[in-house]
Amino acid sequence: MSFLIDGLMALTWQQLVMYVVGAVLIWLAIKKEYEPSLLLPMGFGAILVNLPLSGVLNQTLQGGISANGIIEWLFHVGIEASEALPILLFIGIGAMIDFGPLLSNPLMFLFGAGAQFGIFAAILLATLLGFDLNDAASIGIIGAADGPTSILVSQILNSRYIGAIAVAAYSYMALVPIVQPFAIKLVTTTKERRIHMDYNPGSVSKQMRIAFPIVVTIIVGLVSPQSVALVGFLMFGNLIRECGVLGTMSDTAQNTLANLITLLLGITISFSMRADQFVTVETIMIMAIGLFAFVMDTIGGVLLAKFMNLFLKKKINPMVGGAGISAFPMSSRVIQKMAMEEDPSNIILMHAAGANVSGQIASVIAGGMVINLVTQFLK
Repeated sequence: MSFLIDGLMALTWQQLVMYVVGAVLIWLAIKKEYEPSLLLPMGFGAILVNLPLSGVLNQTLQGGISANGIIEWLFHVGIEASEALPILLFIGIGAMIDFGPLLSNPLMFLFGAGAQFGIFAAILLATLLGFDLNDAASIGIIGAADGPTSILVSQILNSRYIGAIAVAAYSYMALVPIVQPFAIKLVTTTKERRIHMDYNPGSVSKQMRIAFPIVVTIIVGLVSPQSVALVGFLMFGNLIRECGVLGTMSDTAQNTLANLITLLLGITISFSMRADQFVTVETIMIMAIGLFAFVMDTIGGVLLAKFMNLFLKKKINPMVGGAGISAFPMSSRVIQKMAMEEDPSNIILMHAAGANVSGQIASVIAGGMVINLVTQFLK
């Protein structure tokens, strides 16, 4: 009967640590409602893959019998072999996004680019701290504030830290309401945060809404070919939304597809959260660099807005620049909340939303650029 306690005897302190990590992620999902659709399956998956001799992982049983584990199989098929799960998720994300506020105020495009500063600052910091270039680039992409992009880039670049990167990316996405106000207040004054902005949306025709995802895909595909899978599926989802003849399919993409892929992605990525790979000093460093990347993203967008104000007659509320990250629509809501805390009559939500959806496009372009640049250096 000794086999009944084999699992207990095989426990390591690292696995116990991962049970705590899993429990914390589940607590954040349920109690704090931070990205519950992702953090809950990731947290529960972290417990599953760290049970001794876990049946969710491939193993060889007594008598030489091989048994395939479902989570390891999902990881190899859905992420390692094809990156299918993170890419398919972009169809649902694209179907959720309304690019109207951005198209009616194209100036907001600039903030999507400015708020990617944290990616390259984090890559530089990770390199200085001794990470290999492919790992440093994968860690830096946490600054995209986009979990699927972070997973995809780290997988393509064959990073050893995909689990820690995924946890950092999704954790900080969930903590945007805490991280962004702190970062914005570091570089703005009360007077700047009280700046009012007029919102006079130009008419955005249906033809423009349909043409936009097609044109963006072509342009980005020519400039950054490695971004095609990300941008293409994002824009395909948006085209389904805007075409007007696929209402049921659009609803399916936004709800059923997005929820199903998110659920599978969350529990699948837990394969990289095995104790022997996750409980390391490098994981702590990655979490710290990820926080640095998020803060620098926000600061980069805010400073760009402040620079633009030097030349503009009608000033931009610098907080709008901070909404240029990819965490849509959470970031734009955080910016609006901060504006109303400073002045209850200040409504800048639509400007922030325009910058926010611009950040969604910019983050996947940045991911493709990082892949292009790093693979050239690794030749």
